[in-house]
Formats: sequence, C-alpha cells, structure tokens
Amino acid sequence: MNTIVNFYEKAEDKLLQFAVIIAKTGNKYVFCKHRSRSTLEVPGGHREPGEGILKTAKRELYEETGAVDFDIQPICVYSVIAEGNYNGEETFGMLYFAEIRAFEPELHSEIEKIVITEKMPAHWTYPEIQPKLMVEAERRGF
Repeated sequence: MNTIVNFYEKAEDKLLQFAVIIAKTGNKYVFCKHRSRSTLEVPGGHREPGEGILKTAKRELYEETGAVDFDIQPICVYSVIAEGNYNGEETFGMLYFAEIRAFEPELHSEIEKIVITEKMPAHWTYPEIQPKLMVEAERRGF
C-alpha cells in the first residue's frame, strides 16, 4: 500500500493529531534537520493532550525553528493513510503557513539546525508526505 495524503477544508477538532507548518522567512523556506537524521523536514509535530491545534502549531514552530516573531494561518486539514502508520488508519492534521520575522539565536530542542533556502530538499524525512503538503499549499496560494 502506498502512502495516501488527502486534503479537506475542515475536520472535527478532536481528529486533529498533528500540526505541520510550512514556514518562510524573506521568501525562503525554513526546513529543520533533526539531530539523529540526515534529512530535512517541515516543522511540525504531535498535539499534546488538552492543547488547541493552533497552540500546537505555534509551539512546534518555536521548538523546531526558534521562531519568536511570526504570523501563522491555517491552510487546510490533511490526512495520511499508510500501511506502517497507525495500523493503516487515516490520521489527521492541520497544515499551516507561517511567515517568520525573527528567530532565537539558539535552538533548544532535538533539532540540530534549520536550513533557509529557496529550493526543496533533495532528501526528505517524510518523502511520501511532506512534498505533497508543499504542493497543496502552493496550489492554494501559499
């Protein structure tokens, strides 16, 4: 089974388990490199219990990029269906766009560094998911 990524205008809040943030600064994309990986990824992560999904997005953006001054807005709901992911069940997340104006001088998380570039990564951490999120965001004008 291939990884299937779907897009929706909305979903029940309780279904949203993830927030992923396509981030830019000065018209360049902001990607993250995790300390234990050699690949790049879009900032994002799991929603904590009791946390609103927008708060998740803001927290993950800060933790993974060091962004301290930014505007953020929702793009759409996405879902992933993959054989080795959550027993093949459809999982949902909210896709956001952020324009970052300022970063903290140091990262304080599992992220080793951020990469600011006009180009898409050659090696993605989640190659069957995140490039599709980027295409959908661009299709929607982000």
